[in-house]
Amino acid sequence: LIDASQAKGLVPRAVTRVITPGTLVDESLLEGDAPSAVAAVVPSEPHQTSRSATTAHAEPQTALAIADASTGDFAVLSIAQSAVIDELARRGVREVLFAESADSKAAPNPITGTARSLNIATTPRPAWQFRPQESKEALTQQFNVSTLAGFGLSGTDPATTSLIAAAGALLRYLQETQTLSAQDKVGIPDGLLTRGSLSHLRPPRREESKGTLVVDAVSLRSLEVERTLRGDANSTEGTLLSVFTQAGAGKGACRTPMGRRLLREWLVAPSREITEIELRHAAVATLVEDRRLADQLGGLLANIQDVARIGGRIALSRATPRDIAALAASLSQCKELTESLTNTPALAAIRADLVAVATKLSPIAADILRLCVEAPPAHLREGGLFRDGVDPSLDEARLLQRDAGAWLSDYQTRLIAQHSLPNLKVGYNKVAGYFIELPEAQARNAPPELKRMQTLRNAERYTTPELREFEHKVTTAESRALEREKELFLDLCSRCAALTPDIHAFASAVARLDTLLAFADKARHRAWTRPHMTAEPVLRIRQGRHPVLDEALPGTCVPNDCELGSDGVTERRSDRNRTFEAASSSQSLGPSITPSLALITGPNMAGKSTYIRQVALITLLAHAGSFVPADAADIGITDRVFTRIGADDALHAGQSTFMVEMIETANILHHATPHSLVVLDEVGRGTSTLDGLSLAWGIVEHLTGKSAEAGSHPSTQALRRSSTGPRTLFATHYHELTDLEDRMPGKVANLHVAVREWPAGGKGKTRDGADHDGHSEIVFLHRILPGRTDQSYGLHVARLAGIPAGVITRAREVLASLAVHHVGDTAPTPAAANGKARRKADTSRIPAPVAGDQLALFKEYVPHPAVEALREVKLDSMTPMQAFDALRRLHEMTEDT
Repeated sequence: LIDASQAKGLVPRAVTRVITPGTLVDESLLEGDAPSAVAAVVPSEPHQTSRSATTAHAEPQTALAIADASTGDFAVLSIAQSAVIDELARRGVREVLFAESADSKAAPNPITGTARSLNIATTPRPAWQFRPQESKEALTQQFNVSTLAGFGLSGTDPATTSLIAAAGALLRYLQETQTLSAQDKVGIPDGLLTRGSLSHLRPPRREESKGTLVVDAVSLRSLEVERTLRGDANSTEGTLLSVFTQAGAGKGACRTPMGRRLLREWLVAPSREITEIELRHAAVATLVEDRRLADQLGGLLANIQDVARIGGRIALSRATPRDIAALAASLSQCKELTESLTNTPALAAIRADLVAVATKLSPIAADILRLCVEAPPAHLREGGLFRDGVDPSLDEARLLQRDAGAWLSDYQTRLIAQHSLPNLKVGYNKVAGYFIELPEAQARNAPPELKRMQTLRNAERYTTPELREFEHKVTTAESRALEREKELFLDLCSRCAALTPDIHAFASAVARLDTLLAFADKARHRAWTRPHMTAEPVLRIRQGRHPVLDEALPGTCVPNDCELGSDGVTERRSDRNRTFEAASSSQSLGPSITPSLALITGPNMAGKSTYIRQVALITLLAHAGSFVPADAADIGITDRVFTRIGADDALHAGQSTFMVEMIETANILHHATPHSLVVLDEVGRGTSTLDGLSLAWGIVEHLTGKSAEAGSHPSTQALRRSSTGPRTLFATHYHELTDLEDRMPGKVANLHVAVREWPAGGKGKTRDGADHDGHSEIVFLHRILPGRTDQSYGLHVARLAGIPAGVITRAREVLASLAVHHVGDTAPTPAAANGKARRKADTSRIPAPVAGDQLALFKEYVPHPAVEALREVKLDSMTPMQAFDALRRLHEMTEDT
């Protein structure tokens, strides 16, 4: 803890730091691209919940305080209890604090379950630290204020009280883990104590979620924004984030760690404020058009290090010499950045922030660059940070160190000449120090002034008063030089710590500029287009491409159109329509889709999941402020993005795959609004065919606002009042659902993925010459076209996957023998062209939804011998005895089955 040479008696020792998952600040332990935060959670008290229960379906609120010890960010917010997991996932929380129960048991179930699902550590804390009065006292002392009103934490309402409790408990935890306690400081002189502080921690900022497009944890995982579903948990390869982080210089990659973290934040929590989004788009457009400015800014940003975290390490007294040098080199770019942004209206706000701090940061940067060497050491244990000539006492000590060799050589020459001892040597080692050595043959002639200090096998070692004096000067010179360098270093750190708010402001401005430049570079490199944002709940995309595939397989991604919920908007935007018509005139994909819900059918592996993810990712990019991979796009402001994709279970919570699917779907149905975007993939497949089909049918009707039982949840009521439901893409293999287009015209549209069969029917050979027993080859065109399809080509895909040929043959026989009610085809399909009838459950008898009634279950019409025999009975020509015998035979036939 302190220098032992300066301590009196026992050297005081104490625990100066506790390392926990959420309080890491060392560069070697952190990911530069990801946040590392710790959170404190205060659930609603029972009496608070009961009061809020007077409002129908009002969810209990949870107070959440989140801090990043490495950068000093500190935020508080009040959110619904069900949304806690989503907020922790978006903000990169690594550790959650909660109030320890009276009996010291484990965390409450909601917190434990939430943390376990995200692999977050949970830490119990004393309950008294969550008391509002103690928390308020800790906050006012830390930030040296008399009231918390300036932080938006005034009032005595339950929500504010809980926020104060969470913030105060989190602050005490940071003080305990990052600084010395008062007890540990006892007995340590202030002059000897090296202690950190939380001076870089900014006051708590109260946030509201209404300005953010909500992407819950399920959707983040399903859309693979940060992590792929099956990839390495520590790798971003194949994710939306990788489109920017793994690109080359000038092709969409951020230049600074602050920019990469902000880009992640904008992607996982995009803005839904149209003004803010338009400002970002305007800035990106400026940088796309002015490539000279973009190249100039890129060169300057490439020289800026992670100043946000460097500032945090300086405040916590954990900075290294290289941190100081990197900070100075980074801050020195402030003036040039400011000059580069002159006369650039779209970036005027960033320039204003840089101008406000330039006058304070430039002097300290210049001083550090003047005082410190260009290649600083990793630590100060051996010195070497400061240049020669910057401090007289340091120069004097260094002169003694450098001249020691010359003085020893001169001293040896004088002794040899003075005493006629030609083999005399003056040397040094770490054990004996400085010494005079004579061979054994000459040792008897040693003069009296040489004092014997050590006898060796063939030599004697001596010292002299003059040599001892020189040794004292040299050895103390090294320690004096190191001590002086330490004093100069601490002085620089102290000056930088005083400018922590300005350093954070500079880091924030650089992060915004870097992220916008990355968006512009990507748009320029991949020919992305500026989307038009509108308040209407519409979604119109022409020739859209999947951003990840567009990056991984440039030029091979098949573009597709999408148009949802555009009723009443196209007429008002005739100029924009002409743009869309020009964008798609070369290759029309069919009539426009005006309904808000699209049912997408088609084979496995044809691209349904890719298409629906593509639309969702384009929507996210547009709200984040980026251009989008499309020829043109009209994006309506979206409040939430919901997804139900893939199969997953939660065995630790006793939930099967189908249960998880239903839970996620229920969340969508309860919270989707007319301004939401819903992406559903194969809902209902985890149960029996008829059960799944029934559920899917009811879900589609609900999402169009036509559900008979709309419920009393506020969002559900909004759907019922709205003329349209949320913009929805529903990929399914339940071909019976396509009848809903006829049942609900203007609300549901059918789409299908184009497939070409080759050869069309008959027997053929696979590429390796093997007979595939009548299965035609299929080619996936990855094109989304209007209309329906009636085949999933599952056997073809199974064969491609390597299922044994015998299994495929038997499956084809079973498929052909399955008796399902047949109805006539309403549209020509490849199957119909080959004389195949479309097999599907009879939906003609499904009643329309009636308020208060439940949707009737489907019936599977399977030909039965008893039914066929009954049809052959001629009742008019039968005697009573013949009728009795016929009835008995029918009864026996039913008993046999």
